[in-house]
Amino acid sequence: MTPHTVASHIPSTMRAAVLRAPEELEIQERPVPVPGPGQVLVRVEAVGICGSDVHYYRHGRIGDFVVRAPMVLGHEPGGTVVVLGPDTSRHQVGQLVSLEPGVPCSRCAQCRRGRYNLCPDVSFYATPPVDGALCEYVAVDEDFAHPVPAPLTAETAALLEPLSVGVWACSKGGVGPGSRVLVTGAGPIGLVAAQTARAFGATEVVVTDVAPHRLELARQLGATTTVDVRSTGLSDTGFAPDVLLECSGVPAVVDEALRTVGRAGRAVLVGMGGDTVPLPLAHVQNFEIEVTGTFRYANTWPTAIALAASGEVELDRLISHRYPLEAVENALTAADRDSTTVKPLVRPTTG
Repeated sequence: MTPHTVASHIPSTMRAAVLRAPEELEIQERPVPVPGPGQVLVRVEAVGICGSDVHYYRHGRIGDFVVRAPMVLGHEPGGTVVVLGPDTSRHQVGQLVSLEPGVPCSRCAQCRRGRYNLCPDVSFYATPPVDGALCEYVAVDEDFAHPVPAPLTAETAALLEPLSVGVWACSKGGVGPGSRVLVTGAGPIGLVAAQTARAFGATEVVVTDVAPHRLELARQLGATTTVDVRSTGLSDTGFAPDVLLECSGVPAVVDEALRTVGRAGRAVLVGMGGDTVPLPLAHVQNFEIEVTGTFRYANTWPTAIALAASGEVELDRLISHRYPLEAVENALTAADRDSTTVKPLVRPTTG
């Protein structure tokens, strides 16, 4: 196979951060992938570290997803197109892109209905047994390499993945002009969900957490009110949101937050915590609250790109640490050493 267009100086091998066993990660030399028909090769310039990466690193599994063979972590990549494979038409060499990390089958009932995030045969980065993007190059279907305009950078391109989670949550919750929104948990997802809610027209966005530095960042990024739930219970605030975006995943928080949702409100469960959470059934039934989960996202990148490019959502403010690829274990354990960690970022290559 001869690619259509190739940037100069593409090496034959690359470095990749490979998880061999829990807390056993090494930098390996691997062949640079060759893009197949309809694919592009991307030089990976930034990868956000997600809680799932940390969980795989610590435990080697998340629920039923078990790392049974060496696997490359990372599913929040941004970078530059350097090779066009055959039958590609959407990109040029040198184009900055954000990579959507899940490629669905495009044939099943869910894909045909546009709900490709629910495709049972999706190939998703860093979900066993699929390798992720903590490496120098990846080959990807060109439809899932989204062009990113200036002035966005490879770092912001990488963080369009968590922003897409926030966009999907707000869409599922029906956030719109005049909405009153409660966001529980001011981690990276809660912070982008709160910003997205304001961009979608919410007039009140209340953010809760136990970490003062995250609450301060939430205020700087547009939250109308923040609540330190170490000292103030949600029920004491008197706030009855139209929409709950539950981003903590903590069962006790889910229970308390659901009890605050107003009549005919909507609750979107975003955070991943325990397998089961308590449900205040009487409140949900008496107030006719709609409760839904979210699983990744579908068709969110155009909106996410527009929000970031317009400045309505600030992604750079989330980055708390930057590491080269050889220090990826420091990125995965950053929160152990620095309690103010929000979003560590790894730079496998530089553009």
